[in-house]
Amino acid sequence: MAYWVSITEYWVFMLAREFIGVPVVFASEVMQRLLGLIEKVAATNATILITGESGVGKEIVARAIHHYSMRSSKSWVDLNCAALPENLLESELFGHEKGAFSGADACKQGLFEIADRGTLFLDEIGDLDPRMQVKLLRVLDGASYYRVGGVKKVSVDVRLVAATNQDLKLAVREGRFRSDLYHRLSQIPICVPPLRERREDIVPLALHYLALQGTSMGFSQEALDKLSAYDWPGNVRELRNVVMRGSVLAPGPEITIADLPDEFRDDAFSLGLQQLAGLPDMEKRAILATLEETGGHQQRAADKLNISKRTLQRKIRSYGMATERVVVAG
Repeated sequence: MAYWVSITEYWVFMLAREFIGVPVVFASEVMQRLLGLIEKVAATNATILITGESGVGKEIVARAIHHYSMRSSKSWVDLNCAALPENLLESELFGHEKGAFSGADACKQGLFEIADRGTLFLDEIGDLDPRMQVKLLRVLDGASYYRVGGVKKVSVDVRLVAATNQDLKLAVREGRFRSDLYHRLSQIPICVPPLRERREDIVPLALHYLALQGTSMGFSQEALDKLSAYDWPGNVRELRNVVMRGSVLAPGPEITIADLPDEFRDDAFSLGLQQLAGLPDMEKRAILATLEETGGHQQRAADKLNISKRTLQRKIRSYGMATERVVVAG
C-alpha cells in the first residue's frame, strides 16, 4: 500500500509553519514548543546558543530567530567558524586595513561591521581558537575593536546567535573553551532535539522532502514503517538524502524498502540484536547499546566505542553469531 502525496493531503496530514520562506514541518509537541520558544526569544536582544547534533536544523532555527526579531529588516550574516584558519577568521570577523598583511591590497569591513544593527550567526562556535575566543568575548561585552592592522576603533551593534554540535560544558571543564565566553554566549540556550526523539516528525518530513522532488510518487507502508523505526544518526539531513535517493532509484511509482539504503533492508540486523541482547557480558551489552544508537552502522558504532571497525566485527564473530551480517556494514 502506497502513501500518496497530494497537495490537500500533504498539508492536512502535518503541521507546517512558514519560517523565512522555509517550511518547518513537524507533528510533534516538542517541536511545537521549540517554535514557540523561538518566537518568544526572538523579541529580545539576548545572545542565543543553539545546540544539537549535526543535521538537526540549527541554522534554520537561527534564521527564524532573526526573522522574528526587531532586526529582521537589517542584515543577516553567517559564518562557519570551522571553515577558516585562525589568521583568516580574524580578518573575516573584524576586517583589515590595506597592507595589514600580504595580500591585503584593500581595506575590508569585517562581518561584525556588515551585520551592524542586524544578526551575526556563528556556526561551529566550539571550534573557535582560544585567542579568538578572547577577542569575541570583548566584543560581546560591548568593547570596541580594531580591524587587523588598524589604528581606529570600530563600534557595532550586533545580535549574536551561535551554534555548535559540541558539548561546550565539557569543553569548558577540559579547558578547550573559555567559561566566561560560554556563559556570555548562552544567555538563552536552545537545544534542537535529534530526530529519534521526535519520531512523529519523520513521516511528515519524508513526505515533505518527497513533495519537493516535484513527483507524484508515494511510499509503501512498509517503507514508512522502516523510516519511522530508524534512529537517524544524521538527523533531518540524512532523512532528506534518503528520500532523494529513493525518489531517484525507485523503478515504479512508489518508494519501497528495496529503494532504501541497506540499513533499512537488513533483517539480519534485528535478529542479531535479539541474539546479542541475551548475552550478559558488560562489553556485549555496551556494543549492543551502541549498535542500537547508530542504527546498526558498524563504522559509527566502532567510532563511538573507540575501536576499529575490524575489531568490532571480530568481537561480534567471537560472540558466536551465526552470520557475519549481524549488523549493517558501515
